[in-house]
Amino acid sequence: MRAHASTAREPSAAEDSGSPRGGVTGRAGRNLPAAIGVGVGLGAVVLAALFFDVRVFTGLVGAAVVIGIAEITTTLRTTHRPHLPVIAAAAAGAAVVVAAYGVGAAGLGMAAGVLLTAGAAAAVVSGETSSAPWRLAHAGSVAYIAGCASCAVLLAVDRPAKVVLLLAVVAANDTAGYAVGVLAGRHRLAPRISPKKSWEGLGGSVAGGMLTAALLFATVLHRSWWQGVGFGAAVVAAATAGDLLESWVKRRLGVKDMGRLLPGHGGLLDRIDSILLAAPVAWALLGYLWP
Repeated sequence: MRAHASTAREPSAAEDSGSPRGGVTGRAGRNLPAAIGVGVGLGAVVLAALFFDVRVFTGLVGAAVVIGIAEITTTLRTTHRPHLPVIAAAAAGAAVVVAAYGVGAAGLGMAAGVLLTAGAAAAVVSGETSSAPWRLAHAGSVAYIAGCASCAVLLAVDRPAKVVLLLAVVAANDTAGYAVGVLAGRHRLAPRISPKKSWEGLGGSVAGGMLTAALLFATVLHRSWWQGVGFGAAVVAAATAGDLLESWVKRRLGVKDMGRLLPGHGGLLDRIDSILLAAPVAWALLGYLWP
């Protein structure tokens, strides 16, 4: 799959207001109905795969990793033109997902470590001094995408309901943040990275995420609601950091989106940026603190 980078300025009120990747077209430059339709469709596919068979869900995560790595690799090649191996990088990322499913956390860690080490070594011995920093950035990006996404597989193997909890909190984070940001956003959260994201929108995200997690902890996991409040706050913090991280990367690269795969969203990475960083946080909390 070939992802295409768009070299326009990255505005997006969807990202910048704490919203779910699609604002009103006039304000965010995105098609809101298309974004909602794509988001709902993706959610339905993920849930169907999750409860049909964890192996199917793992395959879906692997496909997402391959597409995401293809997007970041193609974007780097387009904007900075180092010769980066798309197929090899995507295959390595998929191997991390397989290791997570087959061996567990230890397999994930070892596979991601080998991937990162091999990528860094390739950057050093490439002989192209000017492109070495970008090759290192590429290796780190591949390990980040594959490693974080694989944490969702670890959650699914443990208990599919934990993945539902993660996705529900991230969805509440996006939706509540968007609504509050549009209606009451006044104070900029990170103007140099994501100019339209507001502190008010972040407050909405935190409230929505904590409320959703508290309800699901009490009704689905049968645990104390206050543990859900803590989980929701941590996941929202990670999701927001993941969103800002990708916004920063896109600004550094001078692109608006990582691809054009999803109408109203951009690339797949533009849709899953929040989930990527939230997944390892959710796995750590649900695997060790509140198993």
